[in-house]
Amino acid sequence: MQSRTGITHYTPNVGTGAIRAALVKKLAEENGLTYAANEIVVTNGAKQAIWQSLLAVCSPGDEVLIPAPFWVSYPEMARLAGAEPKIIDCGADEGYLLTADQLRAALTPASRLLILCTPSNPSGAVYPLSRLQELAEVVAEHPRLMVLSDEIYEHIIYPPAEHHSFAVLPGMWPRTFTVNGFSKAFAMTGWRLGYLAAPRDFAKAAAIVQSQTTSGASSIAQHAALAALGLGKAGGQPVAAMRAAFQERRDYVMERLQRIEGVRVAAPDGAFYVLPDLSAFFGTDVHADDFGPIPDADTLCRYILEKGNVALVPGDAFGAPACLRISYAASLETLQKGLDRIEGALTSAALHRPALAASR
Repeated sequence: MQSRTGITHYTPNVGTGAIRAALVKKLAEENGLTYAANEIVVTNGAKQAIWQSLLAVCSPGDEVLIPAPFWVSYPEMARLAGAEPKIIDCGADEGYLLTADQLRAALTPASRLLILCTPSNPSGAVYPLSRLQELAEVVAEHPRLMVLSDEIYEHIIYPPAEHHSFAVLPGMWPRTFTVNGFSKAFAMTGWRLGYLAAPRDFAKAAAIVQSQTTSGASSIAQHAALAALGLGKAGGQPVAAMRAAFQERRDYVMERLQRIEGVRVAAPDGAFYVLPDLSAFFGTDVHADDFGPIPDADTLCRYILEKGNVALVPGDAFGAPACLRISYAASLETLQKGLDRIEGALTSAALHRPALAASR
């Protein structure tokens, strides 16, 4: 039995030697990054890796720069670390990507950490190499500024977009926490395994936090992660097949949303979310029969839930109040049913909005 091999026991706080050696190999071959085993901390999910990175570098009064739209936990993690989240609005016109000018304008002497997520949750935006290079030039001008590069969706990316790790850029390796995990590319959400790679002193600081909170990650999950890494570069054929399925679903969701008058949406280059702007369907002058006023995205979500029995996530939580997040991590059949219901709710004669008055 496997239990007699010892994999059910406690592991070293920072992860087993086997998984850290495999991650050193993975980062070198897939990301062009060179780390020693003692610069890797295996965590209970990538979320813990982010949290511990923040605790390792932030102090009260520090600023954490967060481009919006953002993953919902980033601002709260910054606050829990005693820092102040500083949101930088990156609109649809910029593809939901931070620009060098925006970063430069946001920086102050208190700026301590910049968080980048590529591919992005919730927008699916992917930073091209040229944009990352421009951002790195600004980071280089501010010696106190560190970067947390959240790369959890790196293998869910659609050509011609490509993934580039921030730490590979000139001068950025000493300034970067690279965070990743197994939940997305390997569909191992329940295994709760992530990791961070960082210069030795920062990795050690994150490891100290972990040793006094959760201790090491699950021994069984680490053993399973070794099998996942053994599938081949970028997850091999299983991950390639999953990525192709996601791309098919993305294309279907995009085609359906673009057919609905008033919906504005850009095709995501990665992850499995789409972030349509539905601001044409709510506001002070929008209401629905047998429902009432629809002043904001949160109310629109409740309207679609009530009338179409489809649950969506309002964009306010992601710093995108004009939008709703839709996940296409579901079967095509489920997506078809859901989009039929969303389209029915948005095009219903019971929904009254001035923008459609002329066409009705």
